Amino acid sequence: MFFVHLDNLLKKGSTMNNPLEKSFMKSANENASVPTIRFRIVIVDDHHVVRTGLRAVLSESPRLEVVGEAGTAAEAVAICARLHPDVLLLDLHLPDRSGVEVCREVKLSSCVTKVLFLTSYGDEANVLAGLTAGADGYLLKTITGGDIADAVLKVAAGGAVLDPLVTRHLLGRLTPCSTLEARLKELTAKDRRILEGVAGGQLNKEIASDLGVTEKTVRNQLTVIYEKLGVKTRAEAAISYERMRSAGS
Repeated sequence: MFFVHLDNLLKKGSTMNNPLEKSFMKSANENASVPTIRFRIVIVDDHHVVRTGLRAVLSESPRLEVVGEAGTAAEAVAICARLHPDVLLLDLHLPDRSGVEVCREVKLSSCVTKVLFLTSYGDEANVLAGLTAGADGYLLKTITGGDIADAVLKVAAGGAVLDPLVTRHLLGRLTPCSTLEARLKELTAKDRRILEGVAGGQLNKEIASDLGVTEKTVRNQLTVIYEKLGVKTRAEAAISYERMRSAGS
């Protein structure tokens, strides 16, 4: 199975046919053609061959620069403290400590680094642990190489990325339905429009443009929305929106 995963990483084509998944990736694909700064990436996986494959895939993007690699949790924390990368592409299970612990420690020490999990484990317990630790995205290793680059770009730019299988597993799991329903009633029409943009993969500046407001206004309102929903991250907010949409709220 490991080699099947590696083969998927090196594929150029996309297997993303799920509408939710496409919506998360749409903005990154559009932005990829716009020349901007290069985002600095650190790859963490205990398999050297996987790190090599990921480096090769990400290096093909003119907007991504792999600045470091690590095979253990200790190395990951140390390299992030030294380099302050834009994105930490992180495996969940490492030889010395859990990737969840790495995510939590990096998030506590840096307001710059985004964390994107890339792992073989999509079960509820692991996904919830990753998201509650502050992860900005969670992908399974069945993803293809081109989609990994798109996901890293999205997260680096401030978006949230979730594998569609992960999303389906988590719908109805993060918060009891009755509690979430009560929280959703507190959302204004503007809140819902912003939340729709978040779930659709839009960045704050894109949502602001659509609403005719400033990016700061969207950023401030998102803080309020997070409080209303009882969530801490953009990814959790996106899942809440999908639950709201599926329930017809």
